[in-house]
Amino acid sequence: MSGEGKVAIVTGAGSGVGRGAAVALLAEGYSVALAGRRADALEESIAEAGTDAVRAIAVPTDVSDPASVAALFEATTKAFGRLDLLFNNAGAGAPAVNIEDLPFEQWQMVVNVNLTGVFLCTQAAFKVMKAQDPMGGRIINNGSISAHTPRPNSSPYTSTKHAVTGLTKCTSLDGRKYDIACGQLDIGNALTPMAARMADGVPQADGSVKPEPLMDVDNVSSAVVYMASLPPDANVQFLTVMATKMPFVGRG
Repeated sequence: MSGEGKVAIVTGAGSGVGRGAAVALLAEGYSVALAGRRADALEESIAEAGTDAVRAIAVPTDVSDPASVAALFEATTKAFGRLDLLFNNAGAGAPAVNIEDLPFEQWQMVVNVNLTGVFLCTQAAFKVMKAQDPMGGRIINNGSISAHTPRPNSSPYTSTKHAVTGLTKCTSLDGRKYDIACGQLDIGNALTPMAARMADGVPQADGSVKPEPLMDVDNVSSAVVYMASLPPDANVQFLTVMATKMPFVGRG
């Protein structure tokens, strides 16, 4: 198994993409710290991993809180001794309302989780990865198709995902001296509880509401495993995995 003896942290691991990635990494031989707000959801993810769950720990975490993030990384290194992979997956959205009607609190919440959370986890990962022997590791950020193109009334989510692209580039550059690679996975219409509504119809750029194609979340898990499997001298800087017929490529 390509991940045998390696250690990963997956944020937002209680459902959807995070759960799928954690289960897939465990199947590859990784030891995995699953982070998320709800302990019961994290335990359900571990149970889904079956016999591989012996290499998993659940760490309830608020990625927007520096103390909570510090506790996550401390628990991981205490349990497993090092860190080879961080999948910054935790994310949040705001209601799809007109920008002029969006409450400041909703904006701030999305920024705190989607951007500040990625920064805090990245910062903590650097501290661990540069000090361990052998030095280095890999960070994968969940960027989303929204890192490229917005949906209607999505300014908080889209803005933070564009910002994640900048943070990915900075992390990739600043990590070189510590043998830390960083890449971004941009996901389009994976069938998760959050995205299931797309099959019933979502607003389009022309004002219409139309159903959109979805893909199995296992395709995302496979992409995470592939990016994680590369040797230290290779990196996928950006990778898009999406439902083939979703309305992303083209004019809308």
